[in-house]
Amino acid sequence: MKKTYNIEVDCANCANLMESATKKTAGVANAVVNFMTQKMIVEFEEDVDQMKVMKAVLKACRKVEPDCEIEI
Repeated sequence: MKKTYNIEVDCANCANLMESATKKTAGVANAVVNFMTQKMIVEFEEDVDQMKVMKAVLKACRKVEPDCEIEI
């Protein structure tokens, strides 16, 4: 299942780093972060708790950019 989230990211390089970190998060099959539209598209693996996965994604993204916000 794919879901789109609003994300606050300050630069294109950070968006790329966040995309890589999200793809490495357990429960995520694929992810795309678009700096220009400030959107994150996450494709989840089957039978995962999406809220739990997104909390882990937010934690990973905050390692890249501490003030990152994702509208979960």
